[in-house]
Amino acid sequence: MRVLRMAAATVAILAVVGGAEAKDWTKVRIGTEGAYPPFNSLTADGELIGFDVDIAKALCEEMKVECEFVTQDWDGMIPALQAGKFDAVIASMSITEERKQKVDFTNKYYNTPPAIAVPKDSKIAGTSDADLKGVALGAQSSTTHSNYAEEKLPSADLKLYPTPDEYKLDVASGRIDAVIDDVVVLSDWLATDDGACCKLLGTLTPDPVINGEGAGIAIRKEDGDLKEMFNTAIEGILANGKYKEINDKYFTFDVYGG
Repeated sequence: MRVLRMAAATVAILAVVGGAEAKDWTKVRIGTEGAYPPFNSLTADGELIGFDVDIAKALCEEMKVECEFVTQDWDGMIPALQAGKFDAVIASMSITEERKQKVDFTNKYYNTPPAIAVPKDSKIAGTSDADLKGVALGAQSSTTHSNYAEEKLPSADLKLYPTPDEYKLDVASGRIDAVIDDVVVLSDWLATDDGACCKLLGTLTPDPVINGEGAGIAIRKEDGDLKEMFNTAIEGILANGKYKEINDKYFTFDVYGG
């Protein structure tokens, strides 16, 4: 009986300790930027839309939890997650070793390459470092694309911007010569009236060290249970056709990648 009572007491203690850390994931707060179309953006009346947003809603439905969205400037995204402003980041955040030092990630939910766009009358011939020597190249700061430009295109004159909207305005007005971002983001912009100034120069070969394994959902390191819930939900929407339904709403090709 003593052994049983001791065992029961041990279980009770563990339950209390575990309970202090365990969270009730009936509601999950999702951080996103709202400034990165077609993945996440805000309509004129403040509604969040885009691929990231629809994927987040589908994952929450698959997990049977309530979703609450929180908009956050990109540069402060990881600090805000760590501070508890929200529980997960679904904002096209690439899974990189540098970011893994601060937060954990789910499996990828899409993977597309970087690319460069230029004005339609540009004389820039290609996307190599030699081609871009002395070129004023715009990129969003604190992204894998700005990191790629710094590492792989050192001969370019890199100009950093807080959001893609600013670099788009500058390349359209001739203040910079080219921009680097995800091929989907650039292609989506080029298909609009605002992007009529420019053309896609070409895609770039991703560097796994810089560009990572694809876009994943960032989670606080202590929230491993939430990470597993998301991973199971990603598998679920890939299997039941919901992922393809969302993919086909925005793209004419498979963004999940190999």
